[in-house]
Amino acid sequence: MAKFRPLHDRVVVKRLDSEEKTKGGIIIPDTAKEKPQEGEVVSVGPGARGEDGKLIPLDVKKGDRVLFGKWSGTEVKIDGQDLLIMKESDIMGVIA
Repeated sequence: MAKFRPLHDRVVVKRLDSEEKTKGGIIIPDTAKEKPQEGEVVSVGPGARGEDGKLIPLDVKKGDRVLFGKWSGTEVKIDGQDLLIMKESDIMGVIA
C-alpha cells in the first residue's frame, strides 16, 4: 500500500470477498451480490485524544479480521485497491 497513514481513530479496511455460490450451488452474479461486511484491517491511526489530552490507543490492529456495518466508512482507491476508511467506532467487533 502507498504511504498512507490514517489520522486519529480512523482505520483502513480491505473488504474480504463474499461467497460467489449459495449453499445450494447457485452462482450469484456480481450485480446481485451484497457488499461484504467483513474485512481485514490494513492500517490504523495512532488513536483518539481524550478530554484530558492523553492519547487513547485503538483496540484493533493491522491484520485483524473485523465486522462492520453495511453503510460504514468511506470507499477510496489507493494503489488500485478498493479500501474503506472508517472510525474505529464503526467496527462492531474482531473475529477471533
